Amino acid sequence: MKERFQQWLPRLVLAPSFLLILVFVYGFIVYTGYLSMTNSKMLPSYDWVGLANYEKLFRLRHWKIAINNLAIFGILYIVISSAIGLLLAILLDQKIRAEGVIRPIYLYPMALSFIVTGTAWKWFLDPGIGLENTMHQWGWESFTFTWIKDRNMAIYTVVIAAVWQSSGFVMAMFLAGLRGVDNEIIRAAQIDGASGFRIYRRIIIPMMRPVFLSAFVVLAHLAIKAYDLVVALTGGGPGRATELPATFMYSYTFTRNQMGVGASSAIIMLMMIFSIIVPYIYSELKSGENR
Repeated sequence: MKERFQQWLPRLVLAPSFLLILVFVYGFIVYTGYLSMTNSKMLPSYDWVGLANYEKLFRLRHWKIAINNLAIFGILYIVISSAIGLLLAILLDQKIRAEGVIRPIYLYPMALSFIVTGTAWKWFLDPGIGLENTMHQWGWESFTFTWIKDRNMAIYTVVIAAVWQSSGFVMAMFLAGLRGVDNEIIRAAQIDGASGFRIYRRIIIPMMRPVFLSAFVVLAHLAIKAYDLVVALTGGGPGRATELPATFMYSYTFTRNQMGVGASSAIIMLMMIFSIIVPYIYSELKSGENR
């Protein structure tokens, strides 16, 4: 009896959490999928329309703008964050004296919420009170930096803020990968006369492919579901210059009262995330079997 109780105790402890996740995560995913195939407007409706909302979604100009902005934001965000994170990790991997001080400074932005980051960068980039105004007060009257007000450049301000917040986290991932490389391989390369640059380029970085893949998955996931940073920084504007799928979904669901279209955009976002997560999990499982 005691042994059976010990076997069931972990299941009983985890059961409430499992049920909550089952209902409030997977249950609502299924419900959202159902709403995406109904004629729901301001309130849920059960008038079945099939794939009509998806057809309408991909005919909407606003959705096309959101997808184009996501492509620009996602590519720049992932590439720049990875590059800066790798460079910072290589710098700290040199066993510099101030590592214990510098590392928390680089990681600090990730401790902030995206709302705080967006608000801070909005103040910093606002021409009336931010960088441009400060340069004018210092005597540089010809200095201009109005990206946040420019339809063609506003999306890049979102990239700047997102990169600032995430680069330290990526650095921590790469630094853990660098510290996990076998020192014997590095010593052998040094004995053969390989320079530090060549060791990193030909030996260390290729061995960190799993870390690069993990960083890509995390950053891509953050890019696809980016909402609060955009709302705090630009509000999706000027116009719809910084509209992303997440802001589109919120707008059509709760502002424009087209819940069916909003639910269909949410399902498309979920499929984007699954298209990244599922291959990653599969590759991890395959590599685990091969070890």
